[in-house]
Amino acid sequence: MAKILCVETGTSVCSVAIGDENGILGVRELSDPKAHSTMLPRLINDVLTDASLTPSQISAVAVSKGPGSYTGLRIGVSMAKGICYTSGIPLIGVCSLQAMAVGLSLSHPNIPADAILCPMIDARRMEVYSALYNPQGEPVSDVRAVVVDENSFAEFLQNQKIIFFGNGSAKCKDVIKSKNAIFIDGFEPSARFMLPIALNAYKNEEFENTAYFEPFYLKDFVATTPKNKIIPNS
Repeated sequence: MAKILCVETGTSVCSVAIGDENGILGVRELSDPKAHSTMLPRLINDVLTDASLTPSQISAVAVSKGPGSYTGLRIGVSMAKGICYTSGIPLIGVCSLQAMAVGLSLSHPNIPADAILCPMIDARRMEVYSALYNPQGEPVSDVRAVVVDENSFAEFLQNQKIIFFGNGSAKCKDVIKSKNAIFIDGFEPSARFMLPIALNAYKNEEFENTAYFEPFYLKDFVATTPKNKIIPNS
C-alpha cells in the first residue's frame, strides 16, 4: 500500500502529513511563516515517527505547487525534491487551491451538492489567488489572481451558491454582497487535505519531473506576523 508524504508550505501554515489509502497516519502543523525553513525538517521527522516509518518506506512525496507565497513554496519544493532524489521515489505536485477545496468538502460534509467552492489565498490588498471547484474537488475555472470588487464572480452568483473560504475570503465579505455568497471562517490549508489528490495521482502515475519541477508562482511572498502557535495532532 502506497504511503505518501505530503508537504504544504505555501501559506503561513507549515504542514506535513503522511498517509495511505486507509487515511492519515500522522500530521504536524505550525503556524509561523518565518519558521518554514528551520522547522520543516523537524516536522517531517516527527510525522514519520508518528507513523513508525523511515524515509526508505515512503512511496512518494506530494508537495503543494501553488499558488501561494514565493518563499514558502520554494522551501517546500526544495525539501520534497531532496527527499525524492535521496530515496529514489517520485514527486507529485498538488494545486494548493484544489487541496483546500477537497479539505472543505471533507470537513463540511453537509455542503449542498450544487454549490461551487471558492478557496481564496490572500495576495495583499484586495487581490486573492482563487479558483472554482465543485464539491468533489474538480475544477470549474482556472487558477488566477483576482482583484475582488462588487462584480467578482457575478456570472456564477446569479444562479448558484458559492462558498468562499480561506485566508483571502474575509476581506471579501463587505464587497461581495450576493445572497448566494456564503463565507466560511477559520479554514486553514493542511497537508492532510492533499492526500486524496496525491493518492489518485500516484495510482495514475502522474508524476513531476523532479529535476525541472518549479512551483506555480503568481506573486512574491510577503511575510506576515507569526502566531507562534503549534496546532496539535488531528
